[in-house]
Amino acid sequence: MNEPAISIRNVTQRYEGSGASGAVLAIDEVSLDIRKGEFVCLLGPSGCGKSTLLNIIGGLFRPTSGTCTVAGRLVDGEPHPDQIAFVFQESTLFPWYTVIENFRIALKFKGIAKSEWDDRAMRALKSVGMASFAQSYPDQLSVGMRQRVNMARGICVETDILLMDEPFAALDEQTRMVLGEDLSQLLAATGKTIVFVTHSLAEAVFLSDRIVVMTARPGRIKTIIDVNEPHPRSPDFMLEPRFSELRNECYSLLRDEIRATVAAQRDPQGADA
Repeated sequence: MNEPAISIRNVTQRYEGSGASGAVLAIDEVSLDIRKGEFVCLLGPSGCGKSTLLNIIGGLFRPTSGTCTVAGRLVDGEPHPDQIAFVFQESTLFPWYTVIENFRIALKFKGIAKSEWDDRAMRALKSVGMASFAQSYPDQLSVGMRQRVNMARGICVETDILLMDEPFAALDEQTRMVLGEDLSQLLAATGKTIVFVTHSLAEAVFLSDRIVVMTARPGRIKTIIDVNEPHPRSPDFMLEPRFSELRNECYSLLRDEIRATVAAQRDPQGADA
């Protein structure tokens, strides 16, 4: 059997509090293997540790206990930009640089030869339909366009793994679905391994090869749902009975977890600390 692209073993993350707040157990004993070229969505209620788990994979956090390996290499609280790229919810473009200048900075940081910068940038921008905006400044672009650029910047560094933390959360539903189609096409064309955090049931079903459903805090894996639909995916998939069945299954699994989260917010003293 091929080695997984990402292997998470018994990962626990506890944040030490101060004063009355006490410690917070964010995720608890999470184990998961993600195959090379797989699109995995982390789906769960607010505060369940989805972003924490993503940050551990990316080397931004060191887990309290347990291990995470990427392509067999231990990730221990240190980013590996040669293997992993991030796309965040908020735009991380420098507003005083043009789009292509933002790409040059990212490629310089990764150690890519200067002679390759513009070719890589334009290929990535073309893949998301933004090549004609290479000389624009971020504030000249809509929110959706900026996210296309952010996605392209994650593509241009040509890492095997792309970590995406609710990248479409600030967008309207129509734009989200169009960008979802682009992402599905990207996966089919490049074979990248993508881990994607979302609160959207429809987004998770439309994009995922597998959906990892997490419990309310402390986050644990409640179940994993196989979607079994080839990429690239078209909007027609959303009209199929299986799409509705999978979305309803996700909601059924999450309903009690969402209620538990709401109850904990109303009564913090009763929450797991």
